[in-house]
Amino acid sequence: MQKSKSNTEINWIGRILFLLPVTVLFVLFFIYPFGFTFITSFTKWRGIGKMQFCGFANYIKLLEDPTFLLALRNNIIWAVCQGFIQVPMACIVAMILVRRPKGWRFLRTIYYLPNVISTVALAMVWVAVYNVSGPLNAILGKLFGMQARNWLGNPRTALGAVIFQTVIYIGYFMIILYASALTIPRDLYEAAEIDGAGTLQQEWHITLPMLRGSLVTTMTLAMAYGMRHFESTYLMTGGGPAYSTTTMGISLYGKMDSLRYSEASTTGIFLIIMGTLVIVAIRKLFGNSDPLSDTAQ
Repeated sequence: MQKSKSNTEINWIGRILFLLPVTVLFVLFFIYPFGFTFITSFTKWRGIGKMQFCGFANYIKLLEDPTFLLALRNNIIWAVCQGFIQVPMACIVAMILVRRPKGWRFLRTIYYLPNVISTVALAMVWVAVYNVSGPLNAILGKLFGMQARNWLGNPRTALGAVIFQTVIYIGYFMIILYASALTIPRDLYEAAEIDGAGTLQQEWHITLPMLRGSLVTTMTLAMAYGMRHFESTYLMTGGGPAYSTTTMGISLYGKMDSLRYSEASTTGIFLIIMGTLVIVAIRKLFGNSDPLSDTAQ
């Protein structure tokens, strides 16, 4: 009896030692920064000097700021586009590639290639593409006779332009879904073929249901990326013109740049809250069970 108790204690000690490094890192680089950000969001602080408690003044000021509300709207649009356009496109491509059509290895590499290229480099390429004298206007002019327009300088087209150049890069989510599709038992497809099911029927009734767990994961990641989007929009438009492409990330950066650290902390808390709501909504809407795991059990 004592031996069994001793082994249990050793197991618990081993588990604690195994989890200790990651726990320490999690506390230092997430819990502490989050707590500090949460506290400073209720103060007036410029990054130096003494903090002055101001209650919910920063939150009220932020919710009354039309620029922040526009940024919040843009982030929601980003999240919806990445979750319901980018991920479905990645899923379609993954389902095609898993059947290994001619040149599938080359296509797989090409689709993933943008993910290994710097965001800065890609943003600069798209700035050139959208330029008034760029290739996009030249092609549209020759094919449809359209007049050249400043895609990034027009508030009506700027947001759609920056979203488009991100949504088409499906490689990251494609690889996740492709790897998941490879684990689906081939016996299911063989049985479906014997029963007379065509390719589209197999994809709809076998592949998609079996990819449900991975689809929930990729949609969660994509929408979370949309909520915290910053880099390419800041490089391409800086949040303009007329704040039409601004996001909460750009708003946060602007507040920090002007030494309004407490207001930046408030924006950061909003980002965390919105990201959490997105994750909860996706899990509630689509569920989080994985048919492949259920099959394995």
